[in-house]
Amino acid sequence: MSAAYFITGTDTDVGKTTVAAGLLHAARSAGLSTAAGKPVASGCDVTPKGLRNCDALALLAECSLPLTYQQVNPVAFEPAIAPHLAAREAGVALTVQSLLVPMRGILAMNADFTLIEGAGGWRVPLADQDNLSDLAIALKLPVILVVGVRLGCISHALLTAEAIARDGLQLAGWVANIIDPKTSRLEENLATLAERIPAPCLGRVPKLKALSAEAVAEHLQLDLLD
Repeated sequence: MSAAYFITGTDTDVGKTTVAAGLLHAARSAGLSTAAGKPVASGCDVTPKGLRNCDALALLAECSLPLTYQQVNPVAFEPAIAPHLAAREAGVALTVQSLLVPMRGILAMNADFTLIEGAGGWRVPLADQDNLSDLAIALKLPVILVVGVRLGCISHALLTAEAIARDGLQLAGWVANIIDPKTSRLEENLATLAERIPAPCLGRVPKLKALSAEAVAEHLQLDLLD
């Protein structure tokens, strides 16, 4: 039976892609077929094949099903700025509707394990009054939350969990990505997160010297997902 999730973070640069690639690798290691989507990405490199985003490439590398780059990342912008601003500068109408079709195409492949990765935090603006969270709502996907563990992360995590619930979606699980291992009272902070986030912790990812999907996967537990 196939399972699909929308993966988001408490903020930008909290390790969403690091965790997403790790989860996909863990699924592959368990013998599951995998697919992933990064509907919109800014901060892309210009290549002979077109714009390429390092996060989308990391996801593509962990997909066992035959997906093209354009399928994984249908909307790409060169400037490393908020997607709605990059879209405005490029004259592109960035709406939920424009992202729904390509992401539904990935979900229709019925991989055993599929991840759709957002950009930044939960409430990222698109065009007009659309937000990227509206895409998760339209796709009716349960959510995996990546918490970037550093000073201030508890409030960010709890507010995000509240917003996900208010939007009518299930928080399927969360991952503690230790961005700052020198965070004061680290264990106490992690315990508070575990007590207050209404979903299972899928793992703690330490600050790794050699970062790879395989190394991250060792710290994750897929079997805790519903």
